[in-house]
Amino acid sequence: MHNTMKAFLLALLLGITTRSMAEMENYTIDTEGKHAFIQFKIQHLGFSWLYGEFKNFSGEFSYDEADPSQSKIAVEIDVDSLDTGHAKRDKHLRGEEYLDVKNYPKATFVSTSFQELGGGKALLKGDFTLHGITKNITIEVTHMGHGKDPWGGYRRGFYGTTSIKPADYGLEGMAKLGPHSEVLYLEFSFEGIRQAYKHKVVDNESM
Repeated sequence: MHNTMKAFLLALLLGITTRSMAEMENYTIDTEGKHAFIQFKIQHLGFSWLYGEFKNFSGEFSYDEADPSQSKIAVEIDVDSLDTGHAKRDKHLRGEEYLDVKNYPKATFVSTSFQELGGGKALLKGDFTLHGITKNITIEVTHMGHGKDPWGGYRRGFYGTTSIKPADYGLEGMAKLGPHSEVLYLEFSFEGIRQAYKHKVVDNESM
């Protein structure tokens, strides 16, 4: 092969590789700034909704605008941080009869696929581990937006919803909440800081 052609193909290959690497953006979920949440709800005896959240969690995600199917996310949840606004109930839910946080202190989600549907909507699939049991779940995702923040950084955010059956994770005790409590609904909002940006600690309590 002619040297000029070899040089051209090499330059093209390097250009594609560099471009691919540049398009994959890595983000850390902004839990420090409280710009992320994981909440849940489940029916109580068929009379009302019981709401709660996991206050402590961490995670990272990658997003590729050129090829969104390559996007990934991994989240770790401190199950002991469960909070339903009622201390006695929370202690009960953390106990052996329910979540058994002493033996299963962490829950995790690791994505296996990401499919954009258009209009800012997507389906995120992954392995969710809770109470020592792993199941593949599907999360309906909305891409909230992305861009520069007021502190010179760059952010991207997603909102998602899904549902699980506690019994699938060995949490048969949840049945005591009534026959309408077979399904637990999960909701999250993750605002990520692009990792190339070192976020400054600022007084932004009102933001």
